[in-house]
Amino acid sequence: YQLEQMRRDFVGNVSHEMRTPLTVISGYLETLVDNAEDLPPKWRRAINTMSAQSSRMEALITDLILLSKIETGEQTVHDSLTDVEELLEQICRDAQALSGDKQHQLSVQVSDRRLLRGDESQLRSAFSNLVFNAVKYTPPQGQITVSWFTDRDGAHLSVKDTGIGIDPIHIPRLTERFYRADPSRHKDTGGTGLGLAIVKHVLLNHDGTLDIRSSIGSGSEFICHFPRERLVERIPEKTGSDA
Repeated sequence: YQLEQMRRDFVGNVSHEMRTPLTVISGYLETLVDNAEDLPPKWRRAINTMSAQSSRMEALITDLILLSKIETGEQTVHDSLTDVEELLEQICRDAQALSGDKQHQLSVQVSDRRLLRGDESQLRSAFSNLVFNAVKYTPPQGQITVSWFTDRDGAHLSVKDTGIGIDPIHIPRLTERFYRADPSRHKDTGGTGLGLAIVKHVLLNHDGTLDIRSSIGSGSEFICHFPRERLVERIPEKTGSDA
């Protein structure tokens, strides 16, 4: 336990220390990119490549810091109420923007409007990771369906896509840090390899679990399960006649 705690502290501290110098480097590279026409042609490609890689490093450090906070309990779970329907609509608007020219068909289906008790910031991180992954790994004009529903076992968030799919042999290890089912895809998608690890730890903090269903060529479905105890009825809004 002590070794694990030391590892988490080390990762968190190193990530924080790297953020400041990397921000400076990225800032100067951004200035160079903006003035690329003043640079010799042979330098332009190098500057653009360095800028892209520094952006990926910034994303990696941001995810490392977030994961470290979630793991160590530094980012405690606030016992607040989250409007899941509104949250999913916001995330899917961002996902549509991320899709851009690929024109993915995103749909949101919410069959239960009760609120979810938990930390909205953490839930946003987990849900957005799943939806954005679906966009990254689904071919242009593919379908992505985001569903929120409940049954006697609790509440469930399903993110289903018509993407390239995952060999079932990889599924047990997908939530490990930096584990990649297909490392060759990393350059194209620009992921950090920490998204599903963040999802797993957010769900642990909310008494939830993650279910992954996929096969090569048949798309994927990621389902977050939450216990019924975390569902809270909405308080009806008062009208003028009630006052």
